[in-house]
Amino acid sequence: MAYLFHQDELPKLVSVTPGRERIFFTSPELTDTDAMLAGIIRYKKGAASPYHFHENCEHFYFFLEGAGTVETEEGTTPISPGTLVFIPAEEKHRLRATEDSTHFECQVPNLFKTTILEGTDDDLRWEKVDGKIWVQS
Repeated sequence: MAYLFHQDELPKLVSVTPGRERIFFTSPELTDTDAMLAGIIRYKKGAASPYHFHENCEHFYFFLEGAGTVETEEGTTPISPGTLVFIPAEEKHRLRATEDSTHFECQVPNLFKTTILEGTDDDLRWEKVDGKIWVQS
């Protein structure tokens, strides 16, 4: 069975810490699979993820609009539309928007644990537009 979704028909998740929102296209809730977690993420200028890493998870960002930076242990690198960022499992990273931006994100598999190195637990809390809370593991 194929799944077809349009972003305007899916729940929007808004970060408890301001400036980030996401819409998942694949998740256990939508497609009954843990093979991946994927969707669109929008950052307002200045918004950033916490500095963190994922156990048991490869992570991809494909930058669609805007500009930002990706920070790893090797340093900070500017990213712009057309850039694919691959983060191996256990690699410490942070994404920061230097202007309003949109990127496609994929985490494989969706059986991972996130460890925050700089930030708070609220950086992993997301509120559904309908008021339900979704917490990244």
